[in-house]
Amino acid sequence: MAQGASDVSAIPAEELTRLTDDIVAALKTVYDPEIPADIYELGLIYKIDIEDDRSVGVEMTLTAPGCPVAGEMPIWVENAVSSVEGVSHVRVNLVFDPPWTPDRMSEEAQVAVGWF
Repeated sequence: MAQGASDVSAIPAEELTRLTDDIVAALKTVYDPEIPADIYELGLIYKIDIEDDRSVGVEMTLTAPGCPVAGEMPIWVENAVSSVEGVSHVRVNLVFDPPWTPDRMSEEAQVAVGWF
């Protein structure tokens, strides 16, 4: 969330928390087919913005620009987030700056890929 002290959401705090939790849960249902961990735990989600009209912007990356599912994964993310109750519209922006590195992975993802 890019919510500053002067940038207060028109969405009630309780609903904003639920939306955020539900969006993260939805993102955790999307897996990179080459790595046995979800894209959220892999650190592929850089930013989630929930606007006052309940549209959601997701900034994400891939493990590599040449990822075989580069064309499909943003669609999977859009579909997952669109399924969250209360979300009006989803925009997925694929970025490669900063480049993804394995140190963005959560401990859970590192365990899943056998790095522990």
